[in-house]
Amino acid sequence: MQRVLLVTRLLLGVLPLLVAACALQDKPAGAAAQHGSLGSHEQARLAPEPETGSSHGLPGEKVAIGQTAMAVTANPYATRAARAVLRGGGSAIDAAIAAQMVLGLVEPQSSGIGGGGFLMYWDAAQQKLYSYDGRETAPLAATESLFVDPEGGGRMDFGKALIGGRSVGVPGLLRMLNMAHNAHGAQRWQDLFAPAIKLADEGFKVSPRLALLVAKVPALKARAPMRDYLHPGGRALAAGDTLLNPDYAQTLKTIASEGADAMYAGPIADNFVATVNRDPNPGALSVYDMLVYRAVQREPLCRKVFDYRVCGMGLPSSGASTVLSILGMLESLQLQASHEPSQLAVADDPSIAHRFIEASRLAFADRNYYLGDSDFVDVPLAGLLDAGYLQRRAQLVEPARRLPAVSHGKPVGGAARAMAEPLELASTTHLVIVDAAGNIASMTTSIESAFGSRLMADGYILNNQLTDFSFLANDAQGDLLANRVQGGKRPLSSMSPLIVFNSSAEPVLALGSPGGKSIIGFVARVLYETLSESRELAQAIAAPHIIDNGKALYVEPGIDQQVLQALRELGHSPNARPQTSGISAVQRSASGWLGVADPRREGTAAGY
Repeated sequence: MQRVLLVTRLLLGVLPLLVAACALQDKPAGAAAQHGSLGSHEQARLAPEPETGSSHGLPGEKVAIGQTAMAVTANPYATRAARAVLRGGGSAIDAAIAAQMVLGLVEPQSSGIGGGGFLMYWDAAQQKLYSYDGRETAPLAATESLFVDPEGGGRMDFGKALIGGRSVGVPGLLRMLNMAHNAHGAQRWQDLFAPAIKLADEGFKVSPRLALLVAKVPALKARAPMRDYLHPGGRALAAGDTLLNPDYAQTLKTIASEGADAMYAGPIADNFVATVNRDPNPGALSVYDMLVYRAVQREPLCRKVFDYRVCGMGLPSSGASTVLSILGMLESLQLQASHEPSQLAVADDPSIAHRFIEASRLAFADRNYYLGDSDFVDVPLAGLLDAGYLQRRAQLVEPARRLPAVSHGKPVGGAARAMAEPLELASTTHLVIVDAAGNIASMTTSIESAFGSRLMADGYILNNQLTDFSFLANDAQGDLLANRVQGGKRPLSSMSPLIVFNSSAEPVLALGSPGGKSIIGFVARVLYETLSESRELAQAIAAPHIIDNGKALYVEPGIDQQVLQALRELGHSPNARPQTSGISAVQRSASGWLGVADPRREGTAAGY
């Protein structure tokens, strides 16, 4: 209890700073001036999603200890639903399904049945780790010209690509959840939808974050039924309003009674396809695309770092591979520097920050060059994560200056191809559930941009995940890009649901975050600080972020000016900008399970 009180005081101190910082946000100071001119396409994608602190949960709800089970989600309604399922004897996947259906209602801008996701699942009875891929796919009729400007022949303006049916992929979330439930579920499928159906029928209180986003996205007023739902009577929803969604309730009732197939064949699927294709900016989706979609069970991607085994999703997620690349280089750099655990945050020490920044830049250079859907392109993952390769990459880092430029390496099996910089927005959600049997669900889901494609059907929002593809198929030299659009292909993602094991092969930590491409940096930093620097989990999550995805260096407000000056002297150009991570994490503790929700968003933790 003393530990919880200490962490709660920490979060109480952090929350006001975060809320104040988020109120300042949308323009990164000097980013274009210090890192070259960014086009409107890049600027649109680099702009952070507006956030606000939560008035739903007291700061104490950000941290919880449960002797038996734990749930951490992005919204108090979803956390309560998950905890109720756990108390009723449900498994981790049961609770995850219940929570996700609620999130699709109360946090519709971030995820839902109109999108997709990735799930890491530890089955305690089998002592086996599973990974499930519910990533959206491009329609079979999609071609490499999907996001090519028909007039100029270059890359389509991002705003034109984003809004409407053109950007919508085949949703994979329900197929993935159904596959995992068939393997690991304890309660009946239909019962897991009851909490969300009840809230949709009877109403829920609009959160400050949802209200702020509704007010900040003017395109929501352009199309019905989104306009009528979020701007009833012409007035934007306000925090504290009671909102009902009977259409969503009816959709969930159908899926609950008929199963996940109801999403992929029949009236719900037909309306999804019609909504995409009749839009003024239409897609090329067919009912056949919906019918043939399948989730995929993939091999987990694991690597030993800092005496722990860190496991995550393989491709088409680039999250685990890039996180593991960053951590592998940091481990090598620590050995070179004879670094001892210091319990410092990355942002506390300019030497640590410098190493983290440079490792991130090198890892993203490899990510952008080699990674794509491995069902369509050959990706040298083993070579990229080879210890010798990462050691050679780490040796490129100079301790006294920022590398003027970074480029991809040459791992074993790496074929020549073009460098791409796929862009990815920050509307996503992450949850972690641990049940009484010790099963663990670490799941990240998304509709991509805030409010996805801005299209709505049957009470839920349609994704815009196809904008995660490279907009052009070739680079300036004509070489093909790994992440180019192809029919049936899954776009590259940065989602990073992870589960960490100790030397005894016991799961000791599960985490993930929303945040677009910055997810990788958010998760890598927290893992580095907890696994290498031995920091408390809640302290690591609340500590300032430092993010460099290869485009620009962003630092969270609140970092000591002496650290920033030291980074400038090393050649870095830090830009102060609020970071909207939403890390959900559960850690094994002496008394059971410690759950921590990121103080930057509205998530809560609850256990028993």
